[in-house]
Amino acid sequence: MAIDLKPLKILIVDDDRAICDYMQTLLERDGFQVTTLSDPTAAVAELKKGEYHLVILDVMMPKRDGIEVLREIRKVDKDIAVVIFTGYPNLDTAVASMKLDAVDYIKKPFNVDEFRAVIQRVVSKKGLALTPEEELHRVIGENIRALRKGLNLTLKDMARRTQLSVSLLSQIERAETSASISSLYKISVGLQARVRDLFGPY
Repeated sequence: MAIDLKPLKILIVDDDRAICDYMQTLLERDGFQVTTLSDPTAAVAELKKGEYHLVILDVMMPKRDGIEVLREIRKVDKDIAVVIFTGYPNLDTAVASMKLDAVDYIKKPFNVDEFRAVIQRVVSKKGLALTPEEELHRVIGENIRALRKGLNLTLKDMARRTQLSVSLLSQIERAETSASISSLYKISVGLQARVRDLFGPY
């Protein structure tokens, strides 16, 4: 069964229309689904409507500043990734945004490669997947962990059973590396399961 992987949804909140348009073009080219808002007072209502994965939030905006908006976002969604974006960086806003669990703080004007690197880092940190292969690795890792814990086995126990290192097993469970067929076979034997059980419904 093929993995139906929906595009990651990003909400950009910035009163500068040109910045919104530029970031939207850039991110859509990279395969994201992007919505932009130039009115910060509409941000929370928009988040409630759509299943967003990431918010890119400007700090200096009329009507409501980005830190206020982030505080409101946290009242309705404690987990969503938020990146603060500002042309006026300072220690106070940086500290305030981190206290509200912003995952990064980007200065305008931004370097495109650095911006892409930040987005990739956020996606990885939040356990989101950009490709079907990444999603498959995540599913396999989660299934292996669930089966292992169901048998009350530690990673050290699994290393002994499979002759694979604790480090490699940990990386496979966290979807940080791709397991070979040989490794998956050893893991399935160690878990007293079939290889296909590691793939779950896929």
